[in-house]
Amino acid sequence: MPFVTTLRLASGDRAVLESVVADIKAAASRKGAEFKGPHPEPPTELRVPQYVDLEPGDTFEPWAYTVYSRVVEIVGHDAFARSIAERDFPDSVHVSASIEQVGSTGG
Repeated sequence: MPFVTTLRLASGDRAVLESVVADIKAAASRKGAEFKGPHPEPPTELRVPQYVDLEPGDTFEPWAYTVYSRVVEIVGHDAFARSIAERDFPDSVHVSASIEQVGSTGG
């Protein structure tokens, strides 16, 4: 039964995120790994209040930023998936990995 490694990548820097995903996709293609994605998720708009002092009260304009997310799946090729998950990614990219064992259907 093969394993499916799901990588969720998120970053406020869209260009860096796209570059990292393209590198993963190219590496999967070179290794012949079954690769699904990237599946884009809707961007998340975040707003953070900025206070003038340490005490709550007067504020500046909130700091607003966008977080972009992509999901990719690697089917089988466990050693390759592990090597991708253990890579050093840029500091601006957050990566989380989950692994699921999938069984075949049928009797």
